[in-house]
Amino acid sequence: MEIAPGKKFFIQYTKFIIVITVIVTVVGLSASGFRSNNQFETVRNKNGMMIDSAASVAAFEKVYRVLMSPRCMNCHPSGDIPLQGDDSHLHTMSPVRGKDGKGVYAMKCSNCHQPANSPGLNTPPGNPKWALPPADMKMVFEGKSPRELALQIMDYKRNGHKNKAQLIAHARDTLVKAGWNMGEGRKPPPLSYKEFVAAWDEWINNGGIAPKN
Repeated sequence: MEIAPGKKFFIQYTKFIIVITVIVTVVGLSASGFRSNNQFETVRNKNGMMIDSAASVAAFEKVYRVLMSPRCMNCHPSGDIPLQGDDSHLHTMSPVRGKDGKGVYAMKCSNCHQPANSPGLNTPPGNPKWALPPADMKMVFEGKSPRELALQIMDYKRNGHKNKAQLIAHARDTLVKAGWNMGEGRKPPPLSYKEFVAAWDEWINNGGIAPKN
């Protein structure tokens, strides 16, 4: 039976619409999945600022190298005893974190770690704020993958309740800077302080994106 021209057009038009709908759906799902990785795209954040997730991830790779160096990780251990030395062994005097991160009873961090570095080779480095993170917000670096550490730093509930501006400011804190004033006989972080701050800012200002691994 011959199909009327009008009906034939309707059938062809319907098929065309179905094909277009399928293509749009597939492309949309693919794009959504791509964005869900939080990688390699330039988008606008909620304030309308352009952020580059590829640049953010690349910057965190630099940040991670510094945070995992002994100068940072030794004060961010997985346990309650700080690490020590370029090989990150347990502190030989076995001081304990304590509630506020400054030690317990008579064994306080400030007993040995004075406001300034002690003179001499491998003597205690100093800073007025010397301490581990407090017991209720340990901010562990040791053993963390790049993704785990990035997610922890950007999590307000796990980072010491710091927002973006406070995280940016934290890199300028004197205790953070002390990592580059390590005293004689210790290996410095793999980047200069200036390079670290630049990478830290770029990572956070571009969304604080966590690597995939």
